[in-house]
Amino acid sequence: MAITAALVKELRERTGAGMMECKKTLVETDGDIDAAIEQMRKSGMAKADKKAGRTAAEGLVAIKVAPDNKTGAIVEVNCETDFVTKGEDFQNLVDNVANRVLNDKPADLDALMAMPISDADSTTIEETRKALIAKIGENMAVRRFEIIEARGKLSHYMHGSRIGVMIDVEGGDEQLGKDLAMHIAASRPVCVSEEHVPADVIQKEKDIFSAQAAESGKPADIVEKMVEGRIKKFMKEVTLLGQPFVKDPDQTVEQLLKSAGATVHQFVRYEVGEGIEKKQENFAEEVMAQAKS
Repeated sequence: MAITAALVKELRERTGAGMMECKKTLVETDGDIDAAIEQMRKSGMAKADKKAGRTAAEGLVAIKVAPDNKTGAIVEVNCETDFVTKGEDFQNLVDNVANRVLNDKPADLDALMAMPISDADSTTIEETRKALIAKIGENMAVRRFEIIEARGKLSHYMHGSRIGVMIDVEGGDEQLGKDLAMHIAASRPVCVSEEHVPADVIQKEKDIFSAQAAESGKPADIVEKMVEGRIKKFMKEVTLLGQPFVKDPDQTVEQLLKSAGATVHQFVRYEVGEGIEKKQENFAEEVMAQAKS
């Protein structure tokens, strides 16, 4: 069967693959476009599996909040380069994933990946992810998501597309919620208050401070007081209530909330790539390696 330009164009539009790959596959399937699509899907899955080991530390954070500001979802989807995050395909993937989390509240990542990408498309999120990897040529991963059911009202803030914050505030006005979300984006508190700081985190800091204080050669009782002082300072630094408010450092967030008659119940802060060990590339060596090959 003759492989016409119109046939190649149709396959390209239906798969998003390159023109040469479409033509090659149509030749292999003797112009059967459905068989070509199936073959390209299988090939795409294989390509996606090959790229699965590559580090994906760039990406986007997205937030979706219900109209009543009572339920919100935050997601992080990763890719390998910042360039891909600017593409419509990747942005649509992130947007659809965030909508699915908000609307269907999956129990975990496995459940999320098995869900349809949208109400209008039964293709699963996992199938969509793999197809996009095959099309673009980069590893991608839906890394994490979180859902907040607010006791008060949700406020949120996006710093660009790399840092996102949702916060559950009871009392105060809309501006207070936005200001607190911006504060969290900038100041990175670990939790709301001291009672929420994990015991293992406190112990780790105590061990570090104790070792540092012991090197001073001072008596044990002085060392103990030095450690207590460092821990108190540390607790203020990592808790939202203990931090100086970014828009008015003369008062703490706790003082700000008290004056507004408001309470923070919970918050979540995502930053793209946090905790992912990025592979350090030597650009000159990479260019030389490509030139030699």
